Amino acid sequence: MRKQLPIIGMPSDSHPGGRSSLTCRFRCGDACFHEAPNTSSNEYVGDVIAGALGRRSMMRAAAVVTVAAAAGTAGVVGARPAEAAVRESSAGFSATHKPQGKAARGLRFGAVAPNTADAVVVPDGYAQNVVIRWGEPILRGAPAFDPENQTAAAQAGQFGYNNDFLALLPVPGEHRRQLLVANHEYTDEVLMFRGYDPANPTRNQVEVAWAAHGLGVVVVEEDRRTGALRPVPRHHLNRRVTVTTEFKVTGPAAGSDLLKTSADPTGRKVLGTLNNCSGGTTPWGTTLHGEENFNQYFANGARATDKRYGLVAGATERKWERFDKRFDVLQEPNESHRFGYVVELDPYDPTSTPRKRTALGRVKHEGATVRLTDDGRPVVYTGDDERFDYFYKFVGSKRMKKGSSRAAREHNLTLLDEGTLYVAKLTGDSPAIEIDGTGKLPADGEFDGSGEWIPLATATAKGAVSHVEGMTAEEVLVFTRLAGDKVGATKMDRPEDIEPNPHTGKVYVALTNNTNRGVGANAPVDEANPRNANKHGHILELTERHNRADSTKFAWSLFLVAGDPKDPATYFAGFPKDDVSPISCPDNVAFDPHGNLWISTDGAQLGSHDGLFGVATKGPRRGELKQFLTVPNGAETCGPLVQDRRVLVAVQHPGEIAGATVESPASVWPDGPGKIVRPAVVAVWRKDGCDIGV
Repeated sequence: MRKQLPIIGMPSDSHPGGRSSLTCRFRCGDACFHEAPNTSSNEYVGDVIAGALGRRSMMRAAAVVTVAAAAGTAGVVGARPAEAAVRESSAGFSATHKPQGKAARGLRFGAVAPNTADAVVVPDGYAQNVVIRWGEPILRGAPAFDPENQTAAAQAGQFGYNNDFLALLPVPGEHRRQLLVANHEYTDEVLMFRGYDPANPTRNQVEVAWAAHGLGVVVVEEDRRTGALRPVPRHHLNRRVTVTTEFKVTGPAAGSDLLKTSADPTGRKVLGTLNNCSGGTTPWGTTLHGEENFNQYFANGARATDKRYGLVAGATERKWERFDKRFDVLQEPNESHRFGYVVELDPYDPTSTPRKRTALGRVKHEGATVRLTDDGRPVVYTGDDERFDYFYKFVGSKRMKKGSSRAAREHNLTLLDEGTLYVAKLTGDSPAIEIDGTGKLPADGEFDGSGEWIPLATATAKGAVSHVEGMTAEEVLVFTRLAGDKVGATKMDRPEDIEPNPHTGKVYVALTNNTNRGVGANAPVDEANPRNANKHGHILELTERHNRADSTKFAWSLFLVAGDPKDPATYFAGFPKDDVSPISCPDNVAFDPHGNLWISTDGAQLGSHDGLFGVATKGPRRGELKQFLTVPNGAETCGPLVQDRRVLVAVQHPGEIAGATVESPASVWPDGPGKIVRPAVVAVWRKDGCDIGV
């Protein structure tokens, strides 16, 4: 048994949900300090289970779900007989069972202990390097980074700020090189500009921030001697996409009156992308990027639809509306309707126009991940990162064409414009009276249930049809949150990244936290969240009926309830809790080549810095969770990306702690004292050159 560090008290700067007040201010516009936009009476689902999770009766709940999921899946990779599923679940849930032997393949490393080091801390036997920092030049003609004399023109040719989602794609014909694609979610001006005055930003500061947002594409090369990754400046595939880059609006809402502005009377062309959080890669070679907290950039949002999306009624924090009227709802009432979509980028064509896919709906998209149906149609899962909001999936109606021909690529770039958008509704199987808010098990000894995907709108080549009474298809896709309200979707605790396991088909939903759960007039407990005041978050495991991605029914069960393992309200898929790492506030998730789930955290509330964790999802060690790394002061762990021999994380907003400035930094990462704090991408590998965790 590993000895864990004592739990350290939370810093006084911590806001509800665990983030620094400075992060809340610049990342999401202090969303937790405003009324939750969802005031509907829909059911609420969040984290689950307190107290009795170690009891064998919970084993039966998991076994029932597992067996039900396995029924009818004899032809599915990873399926097994129901009896075997019961035996496996039974072993995992036993309070006294200690699985023998090594950790799951891919997780055989010494867990990093919780800590507060101002560094990226990795396991013994592993090495790391900073792949690329904010401000490093990547385009031809871009100057070296000079934080004291930064300009918009310089920043537009340099790597952007606060990188979040990461993808690594092959570069055909170039050995040891890969194409790194990154989101640049938001800017933190007080850490970017010396002497920054929040009440009176300058035009240059605003224009630099516009250029620091968006997306970045840069070729990276492996150092064959060390395993480190280095950027290849001025490569012909390198690209920056910013707030002033032209985008094409596609899908059923393109051309709608709801999207027309004085600058774009067609409703089909938008400048820029905002607050890109997580994302995904597609089987046809593009990347997807979720526009998340776009609301904070628009001033004077007083309409009911503005409130539902969290727009402020007055001035914004960044004051962009002073420099471009499109950020003022009073002057351009439809401009905000042109953000909040999933963006698709072709990273192999630096001249291509990125596209905003309206068929996937408009919410605060955390990301977008893709799997294919049995007949080759795309299914996209996406969460709406807000307290008490919903998660969705889009099922395409057109099949992907294989190959890299021009015809195939052009066809595949239309796949996300036709299909049906659904929202999730979850149901428990016990009477509500048995759920008392303490986590006490209901009479049947189970916390589990079923779910359905409720259709919202269907898009075809001939037009779109709404499935929501009283709303047109265009309204459904522009005001998707309201559509979810109307059909009775289930309220969730900030649905963030959603990832299907490529080995089993099971879908994992990261729910970061919601301290408003069950407080005051907020949504009460139900079977799926019997624990009040969810501050640590949880992860749900969904199994589509017959493991078909296009199914409209699913089973749900609890996979992980985060927190200190000593807390009886926590749960690790039945694995003994004295041998797992503490974890709080799961955010982005990814899978390694072995089918293990990797979890990055945001705003951890256990006194340690945020980090990256790996957890086994199958076998006798299912639920064994181990911390792989931690990030520096004030930083959040983003990305992540786990390859055979390399792990990549985006270290976002290091030093973002209340009171920190350029003159008085709260972190000296990555370049040491006397240097400006810079968000960056970090690569980690084994010193002996072998595979990660094997």
